[in-house]
Amino acid sequence: QVQFVESGGGLVQPGGSLRLSCAVSGIIFGASAMSWYRQAPGKQRELVAAITSGASTNYADSVKGRFTISRDNAKNTVYLQMNSLKPEDTAVYYCKANWRARNYWGQGTQVTVSS
Repeated sequence: QVQFVESGGGLVQPGGSLRLSCAVSGIIFGASAMSWYRQAPGKQRELVAAITSGASTNYADSVKGRFTISRDNAKNTVYLQMNSLKPEDTAVYYCKANWRARNYWGQGTQVTVSS
């Protein structure tokens, strides 16, 4: 029904960059708020960045100035550009859609920042 295709994760050195992509089907993407969460080992899942249907954005303080969330409604895809990566950014990153007051979650993609 609701399907997510997450990509772009991987291993990167501190200071490097990655771009995550999340393509969603089964919802009205343009009417949905999209967000990225992450969960590091032994920690709770936390909000990283969010973007509304009107393209307003907000970020966790820990990533502000380094990460950028964007969306391409023609592709039903949300992106997370991650720059100046730090080891503490290591986590599984999850894409989330909110449509009609319900949350739908992607399967997650691993991001590892290590030298």
